[in-house]
Amino acid sequence: MELTGHPHHPTTPDGQPSGVVRVEGVVWDFGNVLIDWDPLAAIAAGVGKDEARRFLAATDFDFLAWNHGPDSGGTWEDAEAEVRRTHPHWVEHALAYRANFAASLLGEVPGTADLVRELHAARVPQWGLTNWSDELYPHAPERFEVIALLDGVVVSGTERIAKPERRAYELVAERMGLPLGALAFVDDRVANVEAATALGMAGVLFTGAEDTRARLRGLGLPV
Repeated sequence: MELTGHPHHPTTPDGQPSGVVRVEGVVWDFGNVLIDWDPLAAIAAGVGKDEARRFLAATDFDFLAWNHGPDSGGTWEDAEAEVRRTHPHWVEHALAYRANFAASLLGEVPGTADLVRELHAARVPQWGLTNWSDELYPHAPERFEVIALLDGVVVSGTERIAKPERRAYELVAERMGLPLGALAFVDDRVANVEAATALGMAGVLFTGAEDTRARLRGLGLPV
């Protein structure tokens, strides 16, 4: 776990922020923070586990970069057509991901939903900020009741803007009606947390629910 500080939010010796802006709300990433997401499970449903592992470990194809296209507002048809054009030997593997996407959502990440429920009960503003394609996002609220406890969600594929782009963070703050400096941001990717911190948010790098609980409590939140 890492809580990333910001020069405008100095800390006291015990690590708590001493700046004038108090953290009033929380912004949550979804994949591997609230929802256990594993693309291998979806790809394996189409081509088998061994082939799925080979695909995800390939040096000639970057799955996460490819997935970022639809997450940023591109279509899956275009993304899959690009694989047909540039990596025909991986077409079957790539197509298996979208076709079996539901299998990639393994359940709630242990403990994180409890934090959302506690903050909701305490009337702390909470939003989601997720890199997720517009087409596939409906799987999330259909399967995970905890999302309904959030005040709203900014979906990158819908907005056509994805983390770690600055505008993604600005957009969620605008919709929450709070300044960036009054928000804690929880994400499992260093680049996303660093981008949030650079904008003045209290960035929490997620490695587990209990560490996150300690960090949010250190920011004065009721968990």
